[in-house]
Amino acid sequence: MNQNLLRTIKKMQEEMVTTQQEIESTIFYASAGGVVNVEVKGTKELIKVTIENSFQAESTDDLEILGEMVVAACNQAYQEIDKTIKEKMGKYNDMLGSFGGLF
Repeated sequence: MNQNLLRTIKKMQEEMVTTQQEIESTIFYASAGGVVNVEVKGTKELIKVTIENSFQAESTDDLEILGEMVVAACNQAYQEIDKTIKEKMGKYNDMLGSFGGLF
């Protein structure tokens, strides 16, 4: 391999690491039913769950629904993280693929 190609690969690796770190440090927000709000780091670590003050559980069914809303909000945040990873990291996979299986 020539020096230019090696420099290009090294630069791309550094950009990949930086991009991954940016995604991991980003906070993603999601909501379900206007009742549950979650904050999730790009590492998919759940940081915070907030339940609106107006929510009142009057039965076990209400608690079950609340649990389902927490799950739905988390899944929404995780999907947003996956989408961001695919968008921001996909270009590197495309570039690496263009090297014809060298990696």
